[in-house]
Amino acid sequence: MERTIRVAILEDHQGVIDGYRYRLLQDQGFAIVAVATYGNQLIPMLQQHPADVLLLDIGVPISEDNITPFPALSLIVELRERYPGLKIIVISMYDERTLIESTLKAGVSGYILKGDHAAIRDLGKTIRSIMSGGRYLSGQAADKLLRKTEPSVSLSPRQLQILSLCAADPNLTKAEIANRLHIADSTVRNLLTSAYQRLGVRNLTAAIAAARSQGILTPQFPPSPLPVEFDLADSL
Repeated sequence: MERTIRVAILEDHQGVIDGYRYRLLQDQGFAIVAVATYGNQLIPMLQQHPADVLLLDIGVPISEDNITPFPALSLIVELRERYPGLKIIVISMYDERTLIESTLKAGVSGYILKGDHAAIRDLGKTIRSIMSGGRYLSGQAADKLLRKTEPSVSLSPRQLQILSLCAADPNLTKAEIANRLHIADSTVRNLLTSAYQRLGVRNLTAAIAAARSQGILTPQFPPSPLPVEFDLADSL
């Protein structure tokens, strides 16, 4: 008998969550074990509810009191270290090529654009493919990656992680970042200096702004939510 695939969700729009439930719970092979709506709930959720797959919206606020997008790239790297067997699938409105590249570099197993309705309808099939060891890009996400108009800035996963943390909390000190990532203060300084050079800037504020403007980091202001399309007729 095939083992049930445990799915956790981080998404802050109930209509979208309902769409995922509708798609997945028609299939007895899936169980939605937990849902969180804020970024600061993600790690505790996975500690309490082990999952095989995480459906991740990278534009979710940090908390109810802090609408800044949570440090998605940093947490993706952290989750890959904590839970090496966890498959992370980003489902997002953000279609910037460089941001898609950043999440793949951080370690996600798939990237689906919320406007790609065909991919959402095949969500269960996509999850099974990823659980078998594959990687997945929805058609629209793949098109974005193929339309390379100019060379993008290449940052390492660790640089992405540090900038993601700093974007979410600009008051973090280098010592606090080093402690959180279990690396030396000097390593943080060296990684940031190298990132500044690659981005063509001289300080952290400019680096975060440049990374956001180039689509390397999640933008500060999320786009308007787009409901996940699901039609009963499509599932019959």
